[in-house]
Amino acid sequence: MNKEFFEALSLLEQEKHISADYLLEKIRNALVIAVKRNFAGSENVVVDINPDKNIIDVYIRKTVVEEVTDPANEILLNDAVKYDKKATVGSEVGIKLQTKEFGRIAAQTAKHVIRQGIREAERNQTLKDFQSHEHEIVSAYVLKVDPKKGIVTLEIDHTEAVLLKSEQVPTETLHEGERIKVYIVEATATDKGPKIMISRTHPGLVKRLFEMEVPEIYDGTVEIKSVSREAGSRSKIAVYSKDENVDPIGACIGPKGARISKIITELCGEKVDVVKYSDDPEKYIAAALSPATVLKVEVDPEGAKSCKVTVPDGQLSLAIGNKGQNARLAAKLVGWKIDIRPESGFYGEE
Repeated sequence: MNKEFFEALSLLEQEKHISADYLLEKIRNALVIAVKRNFAGSENVVVDINPDKNIIDVYIRKTVVEEVTDPANEILLNDAVKYDKKATVGSEVGIKLQTKEFGRIAAQTAKHVIRQGIREAERNQTLKDFQSHEHEIVSAYVLKVDPKKGIVTLEIDHTEAVLLKSEQVPTETLHEGERIKVYIVEATATDKGPKIMISRTHPGLVKRLFEMEVPEIYDGTVEIKSVSREAGSRSKIAVYSKDENVDPIGACIGPKGARISKIITELCGEKVDVVKYSDDPEKYIAAALSPATVLKVEVDPEGAKSCKVTVPDGQLSLAIGNKGQNARLAAKLVGWKIDIRPESGFYGEE
């Protein structure tokens, strides 16, 4: 029976990725609790578990005395020598219990605590696994789509996670049975178990996709400085390379646009503007407003990260974008407040 128990424990460790030592400690504690409940008053309970020899031994340790006043924890010398021939008054002897002596209630108690320990171990392991993948992209399988609430239940490495409506791309329709990529924003511990925050709208998803598709980013030749995104519609990404011989924008776009095409496909057709980062705020802001041409950037002399940008009259709408999107994404990308004006100074001057 013990052999089967330890084999099951080893199998559990392989399947659930839970440390056998952790489970054994939980089992040891469970047995101590069970014995103390079944043998009322017994304070000194020892559980000896040896996986190498497939042994589980339980002892109640009692103090050898000349006169017993506490039968649960004391024993006469005449009785003590039956368990340990070297016993003397004042020493302790271990009285080995047979499994059947635990009783039905004790066994149920131990079983309950062991199950609790396994569930806790699984939750802790799940939390650690997800925390190790924070700010990364993982593959997920769509289990269920709730059309009323709009939430989607996913399976990630045999663990269920919920993709909230607010974290889904507005233009995207997910279907049961398909595989998608999601970005793990955060994994935290709660009283009800691990809470996993996953997203399809986070700017980090765009960043990670570029890292996966562009070798120059992966090896550090090209660096992503910033990303701004309005999921399902458009994103802007600022890239930079210390190597003058490397074109960071060209590296991201790839031969005949192959690299960026894969990213756009994964983002369900979302437009992506790749711009060149510069330490010079004027150059950086001008690049961020692409595809519009910028004639002049006037930085606020008070250093409030605010500027006025002048564009040709015919490109004012392009610079601002549909419902202000281009200007809004550019401002998020550089972290500056941008005031866009036409070259003539008439339109929108008031």
